[in-house]
Amino acid sequence: MILVTGRDKTGIVEHFDIAYELEQPMGERGKDLSVLRCTRVVPGDVISVRQQVPLGLGHAIWCARTIVGDEPFAIFLPDELMVSRTGGSGCMNQMVDAYDEVGGNLISVLEVPMAQVSSYGVIDPSKSDGALTEVRGLVEKLAVADAPSNKIVLGHHIVQPEVLQVLETQGKGAGGEIQLTDAMVNMIGTQPFHAVTFDGARYDCGSKIGFVEAILTIALARPDMRTEMRAIALNLLR
Repeated sequence: MILVTGRDKTGIVEHFDIAYELEQPMGERGKDLSVLRCTRVVPGDVISVRQQVPLGLGHAIWCARTIVGDEPFAIFLPDELMVSRTGGSGCMNQMVDAYDEVGGNLISVLEVPMAQVSSYGVIDPSKSDGALTEVRGLVEKLAVADAPSNKIVLGHHIVQPEVLQVLETQGKGAGGEIQLTDAMVNMIGTQPFHAVTFDGARYDCGSKIGFVEAILTIALARPDMRTEMRAIALNLLR
C-alpha cells in the first residue's frame, strides 16, 4: 500500500505503526488491544511518498511512479467512503472481479438522479453488460441537458502503468492542476476502458455533511451500537 501524503501528514503513516508506549501499559493491565492491533501491518507493506507541491491527483499518482513500477495498480481516494449493500462485496472487490474479466483501465461509477449530475464528472458510455460499461469519454460537471449519462465517477480506479508515462509530460488542466482524468482520457482507444457500476452507497467525507452522514449510517448499521445511536438521534430531533 502506497500512501501519497503531504507535509505535516506523518500521523497518517504512524497510524499503521506499533504504539509501544500505549500498548505496553495497556497490556500489563489486561486491556483489550484488538482495536490498536487491527491496523498493524508487516513492515514494508505500507510505503509513504511525499507530494511536495499540491498539483492535483494526477501529480500525486505520478509521485509514486518508482514504487508502482510496471504493474497495474489500484487507486483509492481517501475522502470517499464506499459501503456495499448488506451481504455484498466491497467496491474494489467488485472492480477486481471486473478486471479479471476485461482487464485494461477501470473506474467505479454510481448511478444518481439526472438532476444531480451537474455536480460531478460523468462517463460518456458505450455498450453495457450488467455492471460493466465501455467508456468513450469522461466529462466534468456539465449541465443536466448536456450530460451523456447519469453515472458519476467515483474515487476507486484500476489503471495500467502506461498512465504514468502520460502523466510524465501532461500539462496542467482544470484548476491549474495535473488531472488524472485527463491522462485516463488519453488512454481511451489504446487500451480497454470500462466503468463498473458500484452496487452500494458512497459518502463524500470531504464535506462536513457527508462525513457526519457516513458516521451516523455506519453506527446505525452496527448491532452493538444501533439501539443507542437510534435513541440519541431521536432525542436530538425532539
